[in-house]
Amino acid sequence: MAFKDPTLPPVDPAEFRGRPFFDRIELLTGFWAENGFGSPRVLHLIYLVKLFVFSLGGGILVATLTSDVGSPLDVAAWWNEPIVYQKLVLWVALLEVIGIGGAWGPLTGHFKPMYGGARYWLRPGTIRLPPWPGKVPGTAGDERTVLDALLYAGVLTSLATAILLPGVHSDSLAAATGTATNGLLVRPLALIVPVVLLILLGLRDRVPFLAARGEQYLPILIVCATLPFVNMIIALKLVIVTVWVGAAVSKFGQHFTNVIPPMVSNAPFMPKRERLRQYRDAPRDLRPSKSAWFIAHILGTTAELVVPVVLLVSTNTTVTLIAVCCIVAFHLFIASTFPLAVPLEWNLLFAYIAVFLFLGYPAGEGYAVTDFTPIWLLFVLGAALVAFPVLGNLRPDLVSFLPSMRQYAGNWASAVWALGPGVEERFNDLPIPVQTHNKQLEALGYPADAADMTMSLFVAWRAMHSQGRGLLSVLSNHLGPDLDRYTVREGEIGANLVVGWNFGDGHLHNEQLITSIQRRLHFAPGEFLVVWVESQPIHRADQQYMIVDAALGVIERGVWQVADCVSQQPWLPEGPVPYEVTWRSATPEQAR
Repeated sequence: MAFKDPTLPPVDPAEFRGRPFFDRIELLTGFWAENGFGSPRVLHLIYLVKLFVFSLGGGILVATLTSDVGSPLDVAAWWNEPIVYQKLVLWVALLEVIGIGGAWGPLTGHFKPMYGGARYWLRPGTIRLPPWPGKVPGTAGDERTVLDALLYAGVLTSLATAILLPGVHSDSLAAATGTATNGLLVRPLALIVPVVLLILLGLRDRVPFLAARGEQYLPILIVCATLPFVNMIIALKLVIVTVWVGAAVSKFGQHFTNVIPPMVSNAPFMPKRERLRQYRDAPRDLRPSKSAWFIAHILGTTAELVVPVVLLVSTNTTVTLIAVCCIVAFHLFIASTFPLAVPLEWNLLFAYIAVFLFLGYPAGEGYAVTDFTPIWLLFVLGAALVAFPVLGNLRPDLVSFLPSMRQYAGNWASAVWALGPGVEERFNDLPIPVQTHNKQLEALGYPADAADMTMSLFVAWRAMHSQGRGLLSVLSNHLGPDLDRYTVREGEIGANLVVGWNFGDGHLHNEQLITSIQRRLHFAPGEFLVVWVESQPIHRADQQYMIVDAALGVIERGVWQVADCVSQQPWLPEGPVPYEVTWRSATPEQAR
């Protein structure tokens, strides 16, 4: 990888588009195995500066200077101060909901400018996606109003206010810790206000709610605002353990092994030899190797399941210290790979939270689960924390994969978009504050052909995951020879362009978004096609897909077996993955 210039696939960009579609996928997936996205090293430097100087440095500076805990440089004085923990959570939540935390930058399709977020959500007229428009009064429609923009601004203001306000004395904190802390916590009302505003905003538009990582930070803020100190710490431990264990459970099955090779390949500081070791025989065989399986299910799934439980029950200082070191290393490894959603701040925060909760307030010193009183309330809290993960694993169609705690497990609702000639340029007519991805890349100096090839890398990345092979199989069979004249794009990156944010959630670019786009651009049948698949339920071996024609609606539904997808190469040299069509529209018009 060059420092200033990207590494591009070894083909003339002008000649690339003339190749058959699956030849392009074979070339790009082989390139990804060795080079990842091919980003210039200066980009990773920008990410690191943002992470350590702005996000981490800025968060520590603000949290300590507003909390009466001494100098920001005196880490020993504040690392286990509860008010610092609270304000760092608020800080990262603020960064996320602005759009400058995770899902920021070129690795998420934000090239120029490098973020969406506030650019969209402060602007009336942009598209919004209410979660239950037909059931919650006052949430119908898909256009952002002045009220939506003001509500979003209220969320930003309330989070910033909670961070900047000085803390207030807590009797329960003082009783539990004596003089070990400064006895201050963020005032409860300052925590409740952003909770209420974010919920109201989420009912109007689920995108900024999910961007704020409401499924994780809202329980933290509610616990901090309502429980006495000892109960608060124990409840916070349960929150983070639920996140870890939920993520581990979501990695059961066949998807996650396929996540590791393309993720490690994108790690800029990983030796090339280690990248290629994650494949059976790159570039000829890009299925996961035994090394990838070991990383996925021993260092990943098993560790993420066992270590949090050890942290929760351990009263041995040495065991707790080792477990904390393991979980910190786990989060730092994820951050080092620069995964496409780029959740760098989130991983750094959770590494700190592990240190704060389990070393700062050990189970053996009065902060064990059994120290929670009354015990019945603990069971109520536990049931509330696992409700969405349980429902989301059984009925993924009802719950976003984020509240389901299925972060980066490979089992995602996802999609590919097929755009007819000239269609992509028409997306510039949408009410969005940026240009299409190709135009953004051209503004950075990419020739048009190189920009198109770069965008195709996202589709290659999807093909390296299990569901990508199913999506491309359905698309290939549906379009037949016409596939080569379509522009194929990754659905998550498309959603980023239209609504300003995505973190792998295919529910943000299902029929609801396609209908909103169609209402504004009026495509003819066959001009804009989407193949979309739901996550695999934990108790089933298959996935449900559909084909959506923007002009005609859903025109086909069907099912494929996950085992058939994971056995294939990304470029489908043995032909499309077998699948069963369960329903097809009787509409006589051909959707191509």
